[in-house]
Amino acid sequence: MADTRTPEQIEAEIELQRAQLAGTVDELAAKLDVKSRARQKVADLRDSTTTASGSPRPEVLGAAGSLVAMAVVLLLWRRRRTH
Repeated sequence: MADTRTPEQIEAEIELQRAQLAGTVDELAAKLDVKSRARQKVADLRDSTTTASGSPRPEVLGAAGSLVAMAVVLLLWRRRRTH
C-alpha cells in the first residue's frame, strides 16, 4: 500500500497532532496545579455563600446559627451529665 498523501497533507496532520498534544499537556498541567485549583475552589465557595454585594447569604447565616446553637446545647447537655 502506497501512501498517497502529499507532503503538505502530512505536515498538516503533524501540525494538528502537535496542537492536540499541546492541549492535552495544558489540561494535565492545569490538573496538577494544586494551588490554582485550591484558589478556584475557594473562589467558587465564596461566590456560592455570598451575595453580589459580598455579604453572607441569609440561608448560610441561618445554617451557621443552627450549628452554633446545636454545639451550645450539646456542650450544656454533656456538662450537666458529668456533674
